[in-house]
Amino acid sequence: MLLKKTYNALATASKGMVLTLRHMFASRKDRQVGSVKSDNYFKRLEEGTNTIQYPKQQLPVPEVGRYQLDVEIDDCIVCDLCAKICPVDCIAIESIKATQAIGQTSDGSTKRLYAAKFDIDMAKCLYCGLCTVVCPTECITMTNQYDRSVYQLGDLTYHFSDMDQELIDEKKKEFELQQAEKQAAKAAALKAKEEGKA
Repeated sequence: MLLKKTYNALATASKGMVLTLRHMFASRKDRQVGSVKSDNYFKRLEEGTNTIQYPKQQLPVPEVGRYQLDVEIDDCIVCDLCAKICPVDCIAIESIKATQAIGQTSDGSTKRLYAAKFDIDMAKCLYCGLCTVVCPTECITMTNQYDRSVYQLGDLTYHFSDMDQELIDEKKKEFELQQAEKQAAKAAALKAKEEGKA
C-alpha cells in the first residue's frame, strides 16, 4: 500500500515537472501574433511565451471589441440619452436651446440644441456600450483604441464640445432674449385682449 502511494506521488510529481519544463523551454520562443479568426489562434496561446512584447507586438483587436469612446459632435442632437443610460455617470452633457434650427446631422435629424459641454470620463467608463446602443444618430461609438495611458487621472476626461465659453455665453443670451421677447409679446396680447373685453 505504501509502495503504491509512493509510486503515485512520484508519477504525479514527474508529470507536473515535465509540464513545467516543457513550458520553460517553450518560453524561449517569441509569441507569434496572428488573427483572431485563424484556426489555431488558441493553440498558439499554449506555445511560446504567455505574454507579448508590448508595445512592439500587439494582439489583433476583435471587430466587436468595446474600447475607447468617440463622439462625432456634428452628428449629436444633444438628446442626453447616453448620459441618462450610463450606469456610472461618466458622461456629462450641458445643452443650450437654439433660437432656430441650427442644421442637420448626417442621418437627416434636425439639430435644435447646442452642446455646450460633452465630456466623457474614461476612468469611470465600464465599456458596457449602452450609450452607443441608445444614441439615435449613432454619433457616439466605440473605437478600437484601447491603450490610453496617462500620468494624470484628469487626462482621461475627454471633451468633445467645440464651443468656447464666449460662444456659450452668446448663445445663452440669444435664447434668453428670444424668451423675453416671447413673454413681452404674450403679455401685450393678453393686455390687448383684456382691454377689448372692457
